[in-house]
Amino acid sequence: MALALLSLLLVLLLPLSLLVVMYIIVRPKSVNIPIKNRHVFITGGSSGIGLALAHRAAQEGARVSILARSLEKLEEAKRSIHLATGIEVATFAADVRDFEAVKKAVDEAGPVDVLVVNQGVFVPQELESQELDEIRFMIDVNLMGSFNVIKAALPQMKKRPNGGPASIALMSSQAGQVGIYGYTAYSASKFGLRGLAEALQQEVIGDNIHVSLIFPPDTETPGLEEEDTNLIAENKRKPQLTSIIAASSGAMKAEEVAKKTLNGIKSGSFIVPCNFEGFLLSIATAGLSPQRSFLMAFVEVVAAGLLRFAGLCFQWNWYGSIESWHAQKKSKLDLEAFADGCGYEFLLDGFRGPFGG
Repeated sequence: MALALLSLLLVLLLPLSLLVVMYIIVRPKSVNIPIKNRHVFITGGSSGIGLALAHRAAQEGARVSILARSLEKLEEAKRSIHLATGIEVATFAADVRDFEAVKKAVDEAGPVDVLVVNQGVFVPQELESQELDEIRFMIDVNLMGSFNVIKAALPQMKKRPNGGPASIALMSSQAGQVGIYGYTAYSASKFGLRGLAEALQQEVIGDNIHVSLIFPPDTETPGLEEEDTNLIAENKRKPQLTSIIAASSGAMKAEEVAKKTLNGIKSGSFIVPCNFEGFLLSIATAGLSPQRSFLMAFVEVVAAGLLRFAGLCFQWNWYGSIESWHAQKKSKLDLEAFADGCGYEFLLDGFRGPFGG
């Protein structure tokens, strides 16, 4: 009986002790970042997630500025926000790849309390087939553009007059947590944001600036590629294997991502997942990232091994799909070669599958 009680006591004490340790060691400490009456500056703010964020921030009483490349789309966004909220937002036309243009816009907008680095471009294709110009375009917009925006805004953010807690939020992607077939260049540009965010948080914590990294899944929103006549629409370019593998995480609406994003910013969360799959990914890939919540730190420590096993199961499934796809493709090519050699084209009629027309 005594041994049973002792065992029960140990079972209870171990998790409680771990919770106490997590409470003591998690850094940075929790923080609340107000939105009302603060200046929220959003890049990529004329459509999609950025526009949904601008709507939500305006509804919560923020002074909102949005930046995008297209002046026409900015004016449309400004009208839609005014119609929905009655609030006028400031608009700035600039390409995030142009540091001087971004700096001019930020200086004109004035000190920023909440900076949302939301611009992004997604052109899926296998690396071997993708043009280097497209790869550079994604990296320049997604990664270098983020450096440009932050570097332009940071001096004024450090001198903000109210001195309250401020935020820099970077819009990454679940493809910035795990590499996916056909996302080679895109994933590289989004994985880079994580290193940027982790190092930047250490640099700006002394100025009461708190970094958030948002990881949405596929979102029902236009990408910048639709604004560039040199690029083909995403759905026509996406490799079939990409669609098969990425289908495991469903798409979200821009408004849903905006809600998750703003809540994450207000709570000062470093990692902000947007759905259940993203939540599991955030635990599985926590690594050395900062964690403000001692409860989440506890979950990460306890669940790490189990989620590593789950991750291996996902990899087993993905690589199985890749092997099956290549086997079917090879079988089709072999059959086509045989039919061409024998003149039996009718043999192909029953083997169109996912590769035929």
